[in-house]
Amino acid sequence: MKKLINDPHEVVRESLEGFGLAHADLVEVHVDPTYVTRRTPKDQGRVGIVSGGGSGHEPLHSGFVGQGMLDAAVPGPVFTSPTPDPILEATKWADRGAGVLHIVKNYTGDVLNFETAAELAGMEDIEVATVVVNDDVAVEDSLYTAGRRGVAGTVLVEKIAGAAAERGDDLASVSAIAARVNSEVRSMGLALGPCTVPHAGVPSFELGEDEIELGIGIHGEPGYRRGHMEPADALTAELYERVRDDLALTSGQRVITLVNGMGGTPLSELYIVHRGLAGLLGRDGVTIARSLVGNYVTSLEMPGVSVTLLRVEDDLIDLFDAPVDTPAWK
Repeated sequence: MKKLINDPHEVVRESLEGFGLAHADLVEVHVDPTYVTRRTPKDQGRVGIVSGGGSGHEPLHSGFVGQGMLDAAVPGPVFTSPTPDPILEATKWADRGAGVLHIVKNYTGDVLNFETAAELAGMEDIEVATVVVNDDVAVEDSLYTAGRRGVAGTVLVEKIAGAAAERGDDLASVSAIAARVNSEVRSMGLALGPCTVPHAGVPSFELGEDEIELGIGIHGEPGYRRGHMEPADALTAELYERVRDDLALTSGQRVITLVNGMGGTPLSELYIVHRGLAGLLGRDGVTIARSLVGNYVTSLEMPGVSVTLLRVEDDLIDLFDAPVDTPAWK
């Protein structure tokens, strides 16, 4: 294992310290318990938004803390859910008297611990609503989940719900928008190779020299099949078609696309995937309203890519375009 680390058991703490130093104008890193907040809180009377989950997926979630997105993020150990205590403290910090929305990826530990934190917050008279993101079309009832996994679509839920909260929508409205985005977004990814969790010191799975994993999870969970390496356009088509069909996407509709790197794939290759995706959407009469290409929801240094499509109308595009100022999204 070759990684730019000091102690495998101190990776999250030291990374967060560096993150806080690098972006001190935008965020504050809290310890004991650990959570990240905006440097400048919202005004009173605005809905707060909190998300979080295991570390190793950077820039998700801490990189999206700031104006127009999250008020607070709660990073757990690598690929492991944060406990209820820091989630509760982040929720209390984010509360400005109008309630707090929890955006939770559908992994059993995340769901249970955010649920416990929400119950504890309720005992302190903080109203909490929860939206569970489950955008992955590849598999259901996987190693970490009951139902579908929450993957790269999470960042679009955070962006659009964050914009709604920033403009002053109430908790019921912000929650409804987040739930709507979740219902209209689908993702699927593939891995060209494994990642290595620092404290484990060995790859999380093995692939043959010519093998890939289709439908991989963001923790290295198995997908729905293994196959041989193929040209980028062929692999992009398989991801696209499964996402398109599950979303029941039809000619004349509009989408926001996200071609997301899993951590170890060059940006040049991600643009090749976007090129192929744009061609397939054009063939099917679907318009790309907005597009994102880059590393948004990663799996440490895993080489691979995911494709996300969000079906949109004018109101969601307006929220997507709303001002944002976070370390990872400007």
